[in-house]
Amino acid sequence: MGLLALIVPVLQRHLMYFPDTTHFTPAEAGLAGVTERVLETPDGARVIAWYGKAKPGQPTILYFHGNAGSLETRTERIRKYMARGLGVFMMTYRGFGGSSGHPSEAANVADAMLAYTTLTASGVDPLDIIVYGESLGTGVAVQVAAEKRVAGLVLDAPYTSMVDLAALHHPFIPGRWFMTDRYETRGHIAKIDAPLLVMHGEKDRIVPIEMGREIFARAPEPKALKTFPQAGHDDHYKFGSYDALYAWIAALRADGQRRQG
Repeated sequence: MGLLALIVPVLQRHLMYFPDTTHFTPAEAGLAGVTERVLETPDGARVIAWYGKAKPGQPTILYFHGNAGSLETRTERIRKYMARGLGVFMMTYRGFGGSSGHPSEAANVADAMLAYTTLTASGVDPLDIIVYGESLGTGVAVQVAAEKRVAGLVLDAPYTSMVDLAALHHPFIPGRWFMTDRYETRGHIAKIDAPLLVMHGEKDRIVPIEMGREIFARAPEPKALKTFPQAGHDDHYKFGSYDALYAWIAALRADGQRRQG
């Protein structure tokens, strides 16, 4: 039992995080109007983020990506958002794309909170921030939105918990109760106080659609669920997810303006 307590936390991270460690700058990725920010963490890590400012009157997406790749692999997504006038602040995790250290739930969430503070300190109003989590990043995003004031939360392929995913994909690993990176979205979702959009491919074999539906069901109103019958885990952009996101943001902004008026 004691050996499992030592082995499982190390093994889980080998199975959970697949970083691309290559450090690209926004210019090398061909992104105009995007600058690199370095978040200096209290424990001495250096975390890379890319920031493109929103056009006047538009919100900024505070984006937390999935468990693989880097910022560079999400270049096209950043480019599309900015072409719509949206701002983007995308942080990578420790050990990914030029960031120092090693990823963990505790570090990722702490760094995400620092990213939020950095964004507001730069002059972005909290009610102009939409927190977006992609796959693994949904477990980070929901914790930010549960603690911070934001305009909205988008969960792209959310899971109920990383423990549930481990049981699904790695049933041969004993001692899942020793997992330290648990990302218990099921417990955090009830604490959010912002409009929610859940997007999920119905043919997702990584994070089953049933998990996305459960998270949606547990979330408080106002909330919206958009599923894509032909999409898998990371290809719903082929089936209209960008348009669904833009429509949701437009409705969110219009509702906010009506309330202010």
